[in-house]
Amino acid sequence: MAELTHAAFHVADINACLAFYQTYAGLKVAHERSSSTMRVVWLTSDGASDFVLVLLSGGEYLAQQRTDFSHLGFALDSREAVDVLAYRAAQEGCLEWPVVDEPWPTGYYCGLRDPNGHVVEFSYGQPDARGVEPAR
Repeated sequence: MAELTHAAFHVADINACLAFYQTYAGLKVAHERSSSTMRVVWLTSDGASDFVLVLLSGGEYLAQQRTDFSHLGFALDSREAVDVLAYRAAQEGCLEWPVVDEPWPTGYYCGLRDPNGHVVEFSYGQPDARGVEPAR
């Protein structure tokens, strides 16, 4: 069986994206390296997580369309945490989806746009992979 371990994205401004994911998602740098052509930063929730978000320098800004619901998803500890994050994102101009409350398994969520144009969801009440019933 294969296990999902990371997602990697080329980004136009790696410093801005690094700051975004550290600020909004609380991610920490677990590994970083640079060469003459690329900077690579691995981010995890605790420095030793099973899943890594990898930022790669040298990309172009992605103008993700509003009808494109592709996104990364982060779980928060409470509805209040979603509200606080959405309020802050609105003040800072990066709130893409206002807070929505939907039935299980979707839950309570909002969406932000990262500095490279990717939509990032922050939710409460969604199951992780262990809490989802297998398709039949």
